[in-house]
Amino acid sequence: MLRKQLFVPVLFIAMIGMSAITAVKWDSIVWRAEQARGWWLDASWGPRSNTLPTSVAAANGGAATSIETASTLVPVTLAFEAAGPTVRPTSIPPTDAPTATPIPLVTPSVSTILAAPKWEKQTINNCGPATLTMYLRFYGWGGAQKNIGEVVHPNVRDKNVRWDELVYYVKTHAGWLDALFRVGGTTEDLKRFIANGFPVVIETGYELQEQGWVGHYLLLTGYDDDEGVFIAQDATAGPNQKVKYEKVDQYWQQFNRLYIVVFPPDKAEIVNALLGENADEAVNRQNALETARAETQSDPANPFAWFNLGSNLNYFDRYDEAAAAFDKARELGLPKRMLFYQFGPYRAYFNVGRYQEVIDLSSFTLDYRPDLEESYFWRGWAEYMLGKKNEAILDFRNALEVNPTFDDAKTALESLGIAP
Repeated sequence: MLRKQLFVPVLFIAMIGMSAITAVKWDSIVWRAEQARGWWLDASWGPRSNTLPTSVAAANGGAATSIETASTLVPVTLAFEAAGPTVRPTSIPPTDAPTATPIPLVTPSVSTILAAPKWEKQTINNCGPATLTMYLRFYGWGGAQKNIGEVVHPNVRDKNVRWDELVYYVKTHAGWLDALFRVGGTTEDLKRFIANGFPVVIETGYELQEQGWVGHYLLLTGYDDDEGVFIAQDATAGPNQKVKYEKVDQYWQQFNRLYIVVFPPDKAEIVNALLGENADEAVNRQNALETARAETQSDPANPFAWFNLGSNLNYFDRYDEAAAAFDKARELGLPKRMLFYQFGPYRAYFNVGRYQEVIDLSSFTLDYRPDLEESYFWRGWAEYMLGKKNEAILDFRNALEVNPTFDDAKTALESLGIAP
């Protein structure tokens, strides 16, 4: 009888407790748990440097390192980062022949403010999907970042959603829209797109009080020359943030001034006209290369200028020059999280035979945050080239554990005769 008397109040208290738990947003609980994990990893990192380690070549006084003894060369074909002459993200083909009727373009005025879509606060490691959500809402899409994240970011611990993954989502899951990316943009390019009715996503560096430097996406929906600001929809800081032109360009440079434009297919000719000669991706990369080279000369102590130089040299398979540029960037000091988001050094060093350096650099990055599929991927290929096949297979599988949709790791395993 006593047990029955106690059962009802205990059940009642339990129900109240469950109600209190469910009243708290689950996403908030996950966010806090992941923050705690990050703090623990930071604490375990110890007194190590806040920058990437300098290169072996720089430590040797700039002398080039020799190609290491390796297995039979295996060509590494990547589906991201414009990995080779035959592997390019789709783009609007340039129009060579003049059109009968000029395409009407709006000349940017002093200020243009587009209607801001409903703001979306990012969940953990999800600024890319959250930013794309706002962009698609501009065109009437009714989804949420969860829908995008389930496709491009199934593991919340994956630290980065690449630009090509965002473009892929638009092309495959929002078929009534199209998207492209370009690099080497200018503030005038951004204003020109906005003035003609197209918001623009940019990838930038970003300073967080708790973490320091990280990568981030911003959706720009307006500008005002009188105030000298862009209007940014920031999935972290909030809607309608006013950001000075100079600050935008400073942090945008850290990502090769990469931008993404989403547009209805029937607006393709207008987008093409706005791009001008940059509609041709090879021309765009050459322009970005020249900009980066000029910035290494005008500001030779800027590591991001040298990093951009290496990234653009990679596009043209000029790996010896790219490796030297990345060496210089690391010598000047790059954020320790740099290879969370951009992977050019791996590619350059791999292609000049500096396999152990790829392993050392990716291990440094993974030791800090073990949730980066691209670092596992490049370390795996470097291990394979040094005859460490079992270690390579493990790292390709690690990459897929972080991101099960990472097709490059699946292809790597298949090329070694291993089922993904």
